[in-house]
Amino acid sequence: MTEPAWLTVLTTTDSEEKAHALARDAVEGRFAACAQISAPVRSVYRWQNAVETSQEWQVLFKTTARRYDALEAHLLAAHDYDTPEIIATPVVRGSAGYLAWVSAETAPPPAP
Repeated sequence: MTEPAWLTVLTTTDSEEKAHALARDAVEGRFAACAQISAPVRSVYRWQNAVETSQEWQVLFKTTARRYDALEAHLLAAHDYDTPEIIATPVVRGSAGYLAWVSAETAPPPAP
């Protein structure tokens, strides 16, 4: 199977302000072409042997497979969770114009 050229990458955080910061920094750094914030969502999960429930904000990034490692590194460095959710889903189809835009907006800036 061929690796997809484009991905959507999901993370969550515990405040709207943190979600906006993660989204803005990823777009400014060209790790993602776009980030959408959905909230609030209710998360139920097991953490440190207890079932927890919390309110979170989801951030969905649109990026390319070649920029995934940089986006993941950025999210790990910027995130305040011990183990942040970072899940990539392949984009198997999409409009040519939109996918070209994602590719163009995530191209690393040229070296000075």
